[in-house]
Amino acid sequence: MMRTRPLKVALLGCGVVGSEVARIMTTHADDLAARIGAPVELAGVAVRRPDRVREGIDPALVTTDATALVKRGDIDVVVEVIGGIEPARTLITTAFEHGASVVSANKALLAQDGAALHAAAGQHGKDLYYEAAVAGAIPLIRPLRESLAGDKVNRVLGIVNGTTNFILDKMDSTGAGYQEALDEATALGYAEADPTADVEGFDAAAKAAILAGIAFHTRVRLDDVYREGMTEVTAADFRSAKEMGCTIKLLAICERSADGASVTARVHPAMIPLTHPLASVRGAYNAVFVESDAAGQLMFYGPGAGGSPTASAVLGDLVAVCRNRLNGTTGPGESAYADLTVSPMGDVVTRYHISLDVADKPGVLAQVATVFAEHGVSIDTVRQQGKDGEASLVVVTHRASDASLSGTVEALRKLDTVRGVASIMRVEGE
Repeated sequence: MMRTRPLKVALLGCGVVGSEVARIMTTHADDLAARIGAPVELAGVAVRRPDRVREGIDPALVTTDATALVKRGDIDVVVEVIGGIEPARTLITTAFEHGASVVSANKALLAQDGAALHAAAGQHGKDLYYEAAVAGAIPLIRPLRESLAGDKVNRVLGIVNGTTNFILDKMDSTGAGYQEALDEATALGYAEADPTADVEGFDAAAKAAILAGIAFHTRVRLDDVYREGMTEVTAADFRSAKEMGCTIKLLAICERSADGASVTARVHPAMIPLTHPLASVRGAYNAVFVESDAAGQLMFYGPGAGGSPTASAVLGDLVAVCRNRLNGTTGPGESAYADLTVSPMGDVVTRYHISLDVADKPGVLAQVATVFAEHGVSIDTVRQQGKDGEASLVVVTHRASDASLSGTVEALRKLDTVRGVASIMRVEGE
């Protein structure tokens, strides 16, 4: 039997995502009520600019006083889509204190202060859900937290930023340079006027921290994630990748060590074989590849950003939280029981593609090979091309630690025959 008294929802933020959440709540009201077991009512919308016309939203619901809205006491669920650290953090904790559960899409805040927010939710017996914070419409957090709760996840490898994937895909398919591809992404609305958060990997690093924490039952903060942007990737790198049967993606990689005692989380450009499922992810789409003991290899794919896809994830969380509210229960909270060590990037072991500018004369290859051997880095393949006294030397290694590779590169720079290190790129996804 359906309850007639509605569950009241406060919406913090009414931009691209927030306005779509409000629209779906209105247009799908009957379906949402049937799925929840009670109607849901939009009880207030906190914004910064109240004079802006918001189609489909009663102006009487609009307020600039977000604090007063979350303190009302009759609010069942607060939906936070304003982003940033403050005032979002204070508003969320205030919501818990005044009896509301929270649905958030705030990846930066969750990556930085997820543990404290979970603790506040637990202290007050409320829910904190955030499916929309990682991959837009793609169901990822719930499968990791619930569907794979009885399994052991060993690796999460993914494309979690649509802007960077669009740029790299354009460079790959057309031969365009980085700036040209970025300009097109900006013109099409895929890149912000200031694309730093995307192209420098900050956005993906926040998502990697959240994914690693859930996958490995260990607290992983944003500061624990190694981050390297993609602004130095060149058309020449793509040509080299193609010669290896690879393409280049900006990847978020979360891994459990072979002995199971530690984990790593990192974001950086990497070459991946064209045979890997992630290589075929085109345009602004996202995809995440999960490897676990029992389930094996799973791939989650779809639109990772935008108003409608992100709102879809928000509404999915809203339904779950409202159901819990009706039943007097809460869903899964933070699971950090494993408390594994988060290892630094220097401990990461992978393959490397190194392009060197060298003198075109006898003995250069032998010198370079000696340096690799002295640092314990095994060479898989070498390709050399020379002309007019200059040459390029491309070395692909077997698996080596980041620390040993860094030492190798420093030693190579000291060789008189090495003019410079043109590029270094990791090779993943084997």
